[in-house]
Amino acid sequence: MNVTNTLALGLPVSLDRSAHWRKDPERLKAALSDQRAGVVLVWRSQNLVVIDDRTSLLRLPVTAIAQFGRQPEDLWCLGLGEDSSPVFALDISEVDQPAPDRIAGAEAGTFSELRQIATLLGAEDANIAAYSRALATWHYNHQHCGRCGAATVVESAGHVRRCAPCEREWFPRTDPAVIMLVHDGGDRCLLGRQASWPPGVYSTLAGFVEPGESLEMAVAREVFEESGVVVTAAHYHSSQPWPFPTSVMLGFMAQAEHADGAIAMDDELEDARWFGAEELRIATRTKEVRLPHPMSISRRLVDDWMASRFSVS
Repeated sequence: MNVTNTLALGLPVSLDRSAHWRKDPERLKAALSDQRAGVVLVWRSQNLVVIDDRTSLLRLPVTAIAQFGRQPEDLWCLGLGEDSSPVFALDISEVDQPAPDRIAGAEAGTFSELRQIATLLGAEDANIAAYSRALATWHYNHQHCGRCGAATVVESAGHVRRCAPCEREWFPRTDPAVIMLVHDGGDRCLLGRQASWPPGVYSTLAGFVEPGESLEMAVAREVFEESGVVVTAAHYHSSQPWPFPTSVMLGFMAQAEHADGAIAMDDELEDARWFGAEELRIATRTKEVRLPHPMSISRRLVDDWMASRFSVS
Protein backbone atom coordinates (compact mmCIF):
# COMPACT_ATOMS: atom_id res chain seq x y z
CA MET A 1 0.00 0.00 0.00
CA ASN A 2 1.38 3.39 -0.95
CA VAL A 3 0.08 5.84 1.64
CA THR A 4 2.59 8.50 0.65
CA ASN A 5 0.82 9.52 -2.53
CA THR A 6 -0.51 13.03 -2.97
CA LEU A 7 -4.14 12.12 -2.30
CA ALA A 8 -3.09 10.65 1.01
CA LEU A 9 -0.62 13.24 2.22
CA GLY A 10 -0.94 16.36 0.09
CA LEU A 11 2.77 16.20 -0.72
CA PRO A 12 4.35 17.97 -3.71
CA VAL A 13 4.52 15.61 -6.68
CA SER A 14 6.26 15.57 -10.00
CA LEU A 15 3.28 16.64 -12.17
CA ASP A 16 4.00 20.06 -13.67
CA ARG A 17 0.59 21.57 -14.47
CA SER A 18 2.12 23.96 -17.04
CA ALA A 19 -0.76 26.42 -16.74
CA HIS A 20 0.88 28.81 -19.21
CA TRP A 21 0.33 26.24 -21.99
CA ARG A 22 -3.43 26.40 -21.77
CA LYS A 23 -3.74 29.55 -23.88
CA ASP A 24 -0.78 28.82 -26.15
CA PRO A 25 -2.08 27.01 -29.28
CA GLU A 26 1.41 26.24 -30.57
CA ARG A 27 2.61 24.69 -27.33
CA LEU A 28 -0.57 22.63 -27.08
CA LYS A 29 -0.24 21.48 -30.66
CA ALA A 30 3.32 20.36 -30.02
CA ALA A 31 2.27 18.55 -26.85
CA LEU A 32 -0.56 16.75 -28.64
CA SER A 33 1.79 15.57 -31.37
CA ASP A 34 4.40 14.36 -28.88
CA GLN A 35 4.68 10.57 -29.22
CA ARG A 36 4.98 10.27 -25.44
CA ALA A 37 1.70 12.08 -24.77
CA GLY A 38 -0.83 10.06 -22.80
CA VAL A 39 -4.59 10.41 -22.30
CA VAL A 40 -6.28 9.27 -19.08
CA LEU A 41 -9.97 8.43 -19.32
CA VAL A 42 -12.72 9.37 -16.88
CA TRP A 43 -16.11 7.72 -17.04
CA ARG A 44 -18.84 8.85 -14.66
CA SER A 45 -16.36 9.69 -11.89
CA GLN A 46 -14.31 6.52 -12.41
CA ASN A 47 -10.73 6.35 -13.67
CA LEU A 48 -9.34 3.82 -16.12
CA VAL A 49 -6.58 1.86 -14.41
CA VAL A 50 -4.54 -1.30 -14.70
CA ILE A 51 -4.71 -3.33 -11.49
CA ASP A 52 -1.82 -5.75 -11.11
CA ASP A 53 1.22 -5.87 -8.84
CA ARG A 54 1.43 -2.08 -9.18
CA THR A 55 -1.88 -0.33 -9.84
CA SER A 56 -1.50 2.55 -12.28
CA LEU A 57 -3.51 4.82 -14.52
CA LEU A 58 -3.84 3.54 -18.06
CA ARG A 59 -2.71 6.18 -20.55
CA LEU A 60 -3.85 5.95 -24.15
CA PRO A 61 -2.13 7.59 -27.11
CA VAL A 62 -3.78 10.78 -28.37
CA THR A 63 -4.79 9.03 -31.60
CA ALA A 64 -6.92 6.55 -29.61
CA ILE A 65 -9.58 9.18 -28.83
CA ALA A 66 -10.83 8.98 -32.42
CA GLN A 67 -12.70 5.78 -31.46
CA PHE A 68 -14.95 7.95 -29.27
CA GLY A 69 -15.59 10.45 -32.06
CA ARG A 70 -13.47 13.05 -30.27
CA GLN A 71 -10.81 15.46 -31.51
CA PRO A 72 -7.52 16.53 -29.87
CA GLU A 73 -9.06 19.92 -29.02
CA ASP A 74 -11.56 18.07 -26.79
CA LEU A 75 -8.77 17.01 -24.44
CA TRP A 76 -7.99 18.74 -21.15
CA CYS A 77 -4.32 19.51 -20.66
CA LEU A 78 -3.18 18.35 -17.21
CA GLY A 79 0.50 19.18 -17.66
CA LEU A 80 3.78 17.30 -17.83
CA GLY A 81 4.59 14.09 -16.02
CA GLU A 82 7.78 13.20 -14.21
CA ASP A 83 9.40 12.13 -17.48
CA SER A 84 8.24 15.41 -19.14
CA SER A 85 5.62 13.57 -21.19
CA PRO A 86 2.39 15.55 -21.80
CA VAL A 87 -0.65 14.31 -19.89
CA PHE A 88 -4.23 14.89 -21.07
CA ALA A 89 -7.64 13.79 -19.83
CA LEU A 90 -10.87 12.92 -21.62
CA ASP A 91 -14.32 12.43 -20.13
CA ILE A 92 -16.29 9.71 -21.93
CA SER A 93 -19.28 9.70 -19.60
CA GLU A 94 -21.63 9.91 -22.57
CA VAL A 95 -20.62 6.35 -23.51
CA ASP A 96 -23.04 3.76 -22.16
CA GLN A 97 -21.18 1.16 -20.09
CA PRO A 98 -17.80 1.24 -21.86
CA ALA A 99 -16.09 -2.15 -21.75
CA PRO A 100 -12.28 -1.72 -21.56
CA ASP A 101 -11.79 -4.89 -23.61
CA ARG A 102 -13.62 -3.11 -26.43
CA ILE A 103 -11.57 0.08 -26.14
CA ALA A 104 -8.53 -0.06 -28.38
CA GLY A 105 -5.43 0.17 -26.22
CA ALA A 106 -7.32 -0.40 -22.97
CA GLU A 107 -7.95 -4.12 -23.06
CA ALA A 108 -6.07 -4.71 -19.79
CA GLY A 109 -7.78 -1.88 -17.94
CA THR A 110 -10.79 -1.44 -15.71
CA PHE A 111 -12.80 1.59 -14.59
CA SER A 112 -12.50 2.05 -10.84
CA GLU A 113 -13.79 4.50 -8.27
CA LEU A 114 -10.93 6.63 -6.94
CA ARG A 115 -11.81 5.97 -3.29
CA GLN A 116 -11.08 2.29 -3.88
CA ILE A 117 -7.70 2.68 -5.56
CA ALA A 118 -6.22 5.91 -4.22
CA THR A 119 -3.81 4.28 -1.79
CA LEU A 120 -2.66 1.82 -4.46
CA LEU A 121 -1.55 4.50 -6.90
CA GLY A 122 1.84 6.17 -7.03
CA ALA A 123 2.13 9.87 -6.22
CA GLU A 124 1.87 11.13 -9.79
CA ASP A 125 -1.01 8.86 -10.77
CA ALA A 126 -2.96 9.71 -7.61
CA ASN A 127 -2.56 13.41 -8.38
CA ILE A 128 -3.62 12.96 -12.00
CA ALA A 129 -6.60 10.80 -11.03
CA ALA A 130 -7.86 13.35 -8.51
CA TYR A 131 -7.23 16.21 -10.95
CA SER A 132 -9.06 14.59 -13.87
CA ARG A 133 -11.98 13.44 -11.72
CA ALA A 134 -12.47 16.90 -10.22
CA LEU A 135 -12.33 18.55 -13.67
CA ALA A 136 -14.91 16.09 -14.99
CA THR A 137 -17.29 16.99 -12.15
CA TRP A 138 -16.81 20.71 -12.73
CA HIS A 139 -17.47 20.42 -16.48
CA TYR A 140 -20.60 18.36 -15.89
CA ASN A 141 -21.98 20.95 -13.48
CA HIS A 142 -21.16 24.02 -15.58
CA GLN A 143 -22.47 23.24 -19.03
CA HIS A 144 -24.64 26.35 -18.78
CA CYS A 145 -23.88 29.86 -17.63
CA GLY A 146 -24.84 30.57 -14.04
CA ARG A 147 -25.71 34.16 -14.97
CA CYS A 148 -27.85 33.91 -18.13
CA GLY A 149 -28.37 30.17 -18.61
CA ALA A 150 -26.80 29.97 -22.07
CA ALA A 151 -24.65 27.01 -23.04
CA THR A 152 -20.96 27.43 -22.24
CA VAL A 153 -18.03 26.40 -24.44
CA VAL A 154 -14.75 24.90 -23.28
CA GLU A 155 -11.56 26.94 -23.63
CA SER A 156 -8.01 27.04 -22.23
CA ALA A 157 -7.49 23.31 -22.70
CA GLY A 158 -10.34 22.40 -20.37
CA HIS A 159 -9.78 25.00 -17.63
CA VAL A 160 -12.32 27.65 -18.67
CA ARG A 161 -15.94 27.54 -19.77
CA ARG A 162 -17.03 30.69 -21.55
CA CYS A 163 -20.52 32.05 -22.10
CA ALA A 164 -20.65 33.87 -25.45
CA PRO A 165 -23.91 35.84 -24.85
CA CYS A 166 -22.81 37.51 -21.61
CA GLU A 167 -19.05 37.10 -22.10
CA ARG A 168 -18.64 35.56 -18.67
CA GLU A 169 -15.79 33.13 -18.03
CA TRP A 170 -16.23 30.34 -15.50
CA PHE A 171 -13.25 28.68 -13.83
CA PRO A 172 -12.90 25.42 -11.87
CA ARG A 173 -13.57 25.93 -8.17
CA THR A 174 -12.61 23.93 -5.11
CA ASP A 175 -14.76 23.94 -1.98
CA PRO A 176 -12.65 24.45 1.18
CA ALA A 177 -13.54 22.31 4.18
CA VAL A 178 -11.90 22.26 7.59
CA ILE A 179 -11.24 19.02 9.44
CA MET A 180 -9.89 19.09 12.97
CA LEU A 181 -8.58 16.93 15.75
CA VAL A 182 -9.97 18.59 18.88
CA HIS A 183 -7.95 17.96 22.05
CA ASP A 184 -7.92 19.32 25.59
CA GLY A 185 -4.26 20.33 25.58
CA GLY A 186 -3.46 17.14 27.43
CA ASP A 187 -4.36 13.51 27.05
CA ARG A 188 -7.89 13.59 25.60
CA CYS A 189 -9.24 14.06 22.07
CA LEU A 190 -12.77 14.43 20.75
CA LEU A 191 -14.08 12.08 18.05
CA GLY A 192 -17.55 11.64 16.64
CA ARG A 193 -19.50 9.35 14.35
CA GLN A 194 -22.40 9.63 11.97
CA ALA A 195 -25.22 7.10 11.93
CA SER A 196 -24.52 6.20 8.30
CA TRP A 197 -20.97 5.01 9.05
CA PRO A 198 -20.06 1.37 9.65
CA PRO A 199 -20.39 0.25 13.28
CA GLY A 200 -17.60 1.43 15.57
CA VAL A 201 -16.10 4.02 13.22
CA TYR A 202 -15.15 7.31 14.89
CA SER A 203 -13.50 10.23 13.16
CA THR A 204 -12.51 13.86 13.56
CA LEU A 205 -15.07 16.63 13.11
CA ALA A 206 -15.28 18.49 9.81
CA GLY A 207 -17.35 20.97 7.82
CA PHE A 208 -17.36 23.43 4.95
CA VAL A 209 -16.02 26.96 5.23
CA GLU A 210 -18.80 29.52 4.85
CA PRO A 211 -18.63 32.84 2.91
CA GLY A 212 -16.74 35.59 4.72
CA GLU A 213 -15.24 33.17 7.22
CA SER A 214 -11.59 32.54 8.06
CA LEU A 215 -10.41 28.95 8.41
CA GLU A 216 -9.94 29.38 12.16
CA MET A 217 -13.46 30.77 12.49
CA ALA A 218 -14.80 27.79 10.55
CA VAL A 219 -12.97 25.38 12.88
CA ALA A 220 -14.49 26.98 15.99
CA ARG A 221 -17.98 27.23 14.49
CA GLU A 222 -18.13 23.66 13.18
CA VAL A 223 -16.84 22.17 16.43
CA PHE A 224 -19.35 24.14 18.48
CA GLU A 225 -22.25 23.38 16.13
CA GLU A 226 -21.57 19.65 16.07
CA SER A 227 -20.51 19.05 19.67
CA GLY A 228 -21.12 22.16 21.78
CA VAL A 229 -17.38 22.27 22.58
CA VAL A 230 -15.69 25.69 22.57
CA VAL A 231 -12.35 25.91 20.74
CA THR A 232 -9.80 28.46 21.98
CA ALA A 233 -6.95 27.83 19.50
CA ALA A 234 -6.51 26.21 16.10
CA HIS A 235 -3.24 25.47 14.34
CA TYR A 236 -2.88 24.39 10.72
CA HIS A 237 -1.57 20.86 10.25
CA SER A 238 -1.80 19.80 6.59
CA SER A 239 -4.17 19.52 3.63
CA GLN A 240 -5.57 16.89 1.32
CA PRO A 241 -7.29 17.16 -2.06
CA TRP A 242 -10.67 15.47 -1.79
CA PRO A 243 -12.37 15.29 -5.20
CA PHE A 244 -15.56 13.71 -3.86
CA PRO A 245 -16.71 15.73 -5.60
CA THR A 246 -14.70 18.99 -5.44
CA SER A 247 -13.22 19.71 -2.03
CA VAL A 248 -9.88 20.33 -0.38
CA MET A 249 -9.61 19.30 3.27
CA LEU A 250 -7.68 21.74 5.48
CA GLY A 251 -6.49 19.97 8.59
CA PHE A 252 -6.12 21.58 12.00
CA MET A 253 -5.19 20.69 15.54
CA ALA A 254 -7.70 22.53 17.72
CA GLN A 255 -7.57 23.00 21.48
CA ALA A 256 -10.79 22.99 23.48
CA GLU A 257 -11.49 25.40 26.31
CA HIS A 258 -12.04 22.42 28.61
CA ALA A 259 -12.94 18.75 28.40
CA ASP A 260 -15.43 18.15 31.16
CA GLY A 261 -17.53 15.63 29.27
CA ALA A 262 -20.25 18.13 28.42
CA ILE A 263 -21.06 17.41 24.78
CA ALA A 264 -24.14 18.76 23.03
CA MET A 265 -24.43 17.02 19.66
CA ASP A 266 -26.38 18.34 16.69
CA ASP A 267 -28.33 16.11 14.32
CA GLU A 268 -25.26 15.39 12.15
CA LEU A 269 -23.70 13.13 14.78
CA GLU A 270 -24.98 9.93 16.29
CA ASP A 271 -22.31 10.02 18.99
CA ALA A 272 -19.33 12.10 20.13
CA ARG A 273 -16.90 11.15 22.88
CA TRP A 274 -13.72 12.25 24.59
CA PHE A 275 -11.05 9.55 24.34
CA GLY A 276 -7.88 9.31 26.38
CA ALA A 277 -4.82 8.40 24.32
CA GLU A 278 -4.31 5.02 26.03
CA GLU A 279 -8.05 4.35 25.97
CA LEU A 280 -8.14 5.00 22.22
CA ARG A 281 -5.09 2.85 21.59
CA ILE A 282 -6.66 -0.10 23.41
CA ALA A 283 -10.08 0.44 21.79
CA THR A 284 -8.60 0.39 18.29
CA ARG A 285 -6.60 -2.75 19.03
CA THR A 286 -9.67 -4.57 20.29
CA LYS A 287 -11.74 -3.25 17.33
CA GLU A 288 -14.20 -1.59 19.71
CA VAL A 289 -13.32 1.62 17.86
CA ARG A 290 -12.40 1.78 14.19
CA LEU A 291 -10.58 4.78 12.79
CA PRO A 292 -10.88 6.16 9.22
CA HIS A 293 -8.88 4.71 6.34
CA PRO A 294 -5.12 5.42 6.47
CA MET A 295 -5.38 7.43 3.25
CA SER A 296 -7.54 10.06 4.93
CA ILE A 297 -6.35 13.26 6.53
CA SER A 298 -8.65 12.46 9.44
CA ARG A 299 -6.60 9.35 10.22
CA ARG A 300 -3.37 11.29 9.86
CA LEU A 301 -4.56 13.88 12.38
CA VAL A 302 -5.45 11.16 14.87
CA ASP A 303 -2.22 9.23 14.29
CA ASP A 304 -0.05 12.32 14.69
CA TRP A 305 -1.82 13.34 17.88
CA MET A 306 -1.47 9.83 19.28
CA ALA A 307 2.22 9.79 18.39
CA SER A 308 2.73 13.11 20.16
CA ARG A 309 1.03 11.83 23.33
CA PHE A 310 3.07 8.66 23.58
CA SER A 311 6.32 10.45 22.76
CA VAL A 312 5.88 12.61 25.88
CA SER A 313 4.47 9.95 28.18
